[in-house]
Amino acid sequence: MHVVRTVAGFTGALAAARQHGGDVGLVPTMGALHAGHRSLIDRAVEAHAHVAVSIFVNPLQFDRGEDLASYPRTPESDLAVCAEAGVGTVFAPSVSEMYPRPPVTTVRVGRLGEPFEGACRPGHFDGVATVVAKLFSMAGPSTAYFGEKDFQQLVVVRRMAADLSMPVEVVACPTVRAPDGLALSSRNALLSPADRRAASVLWRALRTGAAAVAAGSDPRAVAGAMAEAVGGEPRARLDYAAAVDGADLSVPRAVADPPSLRLLVAARLGGVRLIDNCDGRSGPGALPGPGAAARRMAAAVGAGTPRSVAGSRDGDGPAAGSLAPGDGEG
Repeated sequence: MHVVRTVAGFTGALAAARQHGGDVGLVPTMGALHAGHRSLIDRAVEAHAHVAVSIFVNPLQFDRGEDLASYPRTPESDLAVCAEAGVGTVFAPSVSEMYPRPPVTTVRVGRLGEPFEGACRPGHFDGVATVVAKLFSMAGPSTAYFGEKDFQQLVVVRRMAADLSMPVEVVACPTVRAPDGLALSSRNALLSPADRRAASVLWRALRTGAAAVAAGSDPRAVAGAMAEAVGGEPRARLDYAAAVDGADLSVPRAVADPPSLRLLVAARLGGVRLIDNCDGRSGPGALPGPGAAARRMAAAVGAGTPRSVAGSRDGDGPAAGSLAPGDGEG
């Protein structure tokens, strides 16, 4: 595995992989890798000859400086996870490498980025779309893997890639959950023990919403049922709950109308904001047990940085194992 820190090094590494007959899988991340990320990487490794993982905490998608500063950064364990999974290239640029000067050109995906997360975090999806467009441009023809856990992001990225005729296929991967149903997220590490115990209320709210869908409730009643479930947890403060068309995030007249129905929920616990979603007709599923991805994750992190991790391929930074915190993508 090679760690590259420049745009030229990243583009060159993937071009070389294609020249040797390999197709490319891309997994964009903001680091602090957990079993959910590992599931994306495993999916890519199974399907492609060469897999690249980007690790970059993108400042454009944060609306509060303190949120950006507090975002978890675990560079050494991230590299260990990538190496153990069989990743070929890790792209870990600095902010100055990604944005040599303040960008005057950004990407905005219209009304898809306006409700829900867009309303709660103004400008968030402009930042997401801009950095993903840059990554897709650097990577070239490839298949990119995104988790369904950030469902609105998935919809935005898919539409952007289609509208701009990018040579990138976007593949959605299922949400990975903790044994109590909480969707795995890098932000979970910021929860206090009490808030972490309370956070499974999001999973319970989705279960409640799915039951309301099955009972034939209208979208507004489904959203109300989810909101009531979150309201039953004293430590949680609801941001939104909704039943939407999975294609365009619009609220349908009836839950039976759209081919794909998605339930969305977001809430704050202490100072941490969490989001979750599920298929509106099948629900979030039963409580999962510790899966193979989580076991492999623990083994990879526990083993430290494997010897197969190489230093920076393009000579623009320190070797793996000394990746500076804050050089962190999303």
